[in-house]
Amino acid sequence: MAGPPVRADPPAGTHMRNRIAITLVALAAAAVGALLGGVFRDSTSPASAALAGAQATEDFKAGFSLGKSTAALVADLQSRLRANPQDQHSYTLLGLAYQQRARETGDPSWYSKSEGVLRRALALDSKDYLAVSGLGSLALSRHRFRAALALGERARTLNPYSARPYGVVGDALVELGRYREAFAAFDTMNRLRPSLSSYARVSYGRELIGRTAAAIRAMKLAVDAATGAAEPAAWTHVQLGKLYFGHGRIADAEREYRLALQVFPGYAYGLDALAQALAARGAYAEAIAAERRAVEAIPLPQYVGALGDLYRITGRPAAARRQYALIGAIERLLRANGVRTDLEIALFQVDHGIALRHALARARVGRAERPSVDGDDVLAWALARSGRCAEALPYSRRALRLGTEDALKFFHRGYVERCLGHTGEARTWFRRALSLNPHFSLLWAPAARKWAR
Repeated sequence: MAGPPVRADPPAGTHMRNRIAITLVALAAAAVGALLGGVFRDSTSPASAALAGAQATEDFKAGFSLGKSTAALVADLQSRLRANPQDQHSYTLLGLAYQQRARETGDPSWYSKSEGVLRRALALDSKDYLAVSGLGSLALSRHRFRAALALGERARTLNPYSARPYGVVGDALVELGRYREAFAAFDTMNRLRPSLSSYARVSYGRELIGRTAAAIRAMKLAVDAATGAAEPAAWTHVQLGKLYFGHGRIADAEREYRLALQVFPGYAYGLDALAQALAARGAYAEAIAAERRAVEAIPLPQYVGALGDLYRITGRPAAARRQYALIGAIERLLRANGVRTDLEIALFQVDHGIALRHALARARVGRAERPSVDGDDVLAWALARSGRCAEALPYSRRALRLGTEDALKFFHRGYVERCLGHTGEARTWFRRALSLNPHFSLLWAPAARKWAR
């Protein structure tokens, strides 16, 4: 997102997304130096790669032998706890394994189970930093970022030499728009333990500040580090594919998505991403089949909405409406398990012109919970679609202040400028979006092509 330019090689001494006019320049410049000097330095030496390979397993598997499925690990731990209900460490590991099951299945009820056993672990040992950081990662999954930050900081105090709490702290700070602090946390995490988790965070940070080639390099390190566990390995391929897709490299993206599905057959995140790549090259029947499989595996709102959009653009409006109608029920299920989805649901409603007044209110709530560049962008889009374009412009500017290269945010900025009557500036933004990724949105890329003329 266009903001102050970020130098590829920042001067010495001089992530995830957010805000303000004069602070923009100061924060962006400070972030580049402090963060790129540490975690954002390329870690491509043979020694770094060897260390990553030795240490790269997802954190939830700490204490387990590699090669087992998460379901088998859960069964083992439950058996241990039946034999010894006072086994505090097994409660902690079970809580982390439950979170991995939530990630693999999309069933939010695993979150509630995770919270229960992690709190049981802390009742047995209040200083178990791994259980505290597990509650922090659970809060992140539920989009409760301030709670996640407090838990991450508590875990870091309990064990400042473990990398895991720094990941929780950094992730929370990113979503709260505190990028300089977030990057410092990721810097420390990467120094303590180069791994899949730290490389992925480095990649995302580089992506946020517009250093796409460097983000790809870091994500390739995460791919290399993802050994011994199918779902984390598949996840890294999907993330690498998304970096390619976001920059119009559709064939490269599709290759990574198919690799993810080879590693983890039926992987919903891979199926959803593959559907986007297939649609981008006009293979709509295949795209619909892939998205349907994703929805059947994990009915997340974004998958259901994407399937509805595919039906809509292929002339099946009734089928599209049926998919859109499911999203409210899914949101209620997520909320029942503690997951906040205000920003995501607001984005869906604004994209589809549904209950715009309600969508705007939700966007405000979502941004308050998540004052990041994503929060700014969704609120700007909601304001613009509600005709409040002068109010939208400052938020759109803040959404782009880190220098992120994101075609959808470029399009939103163009929409705001067009709404304000700034035709020339609007065309520039629409062309910029299409140049970066001509397939950035099933619904809105055609409008960008029309308005860019």
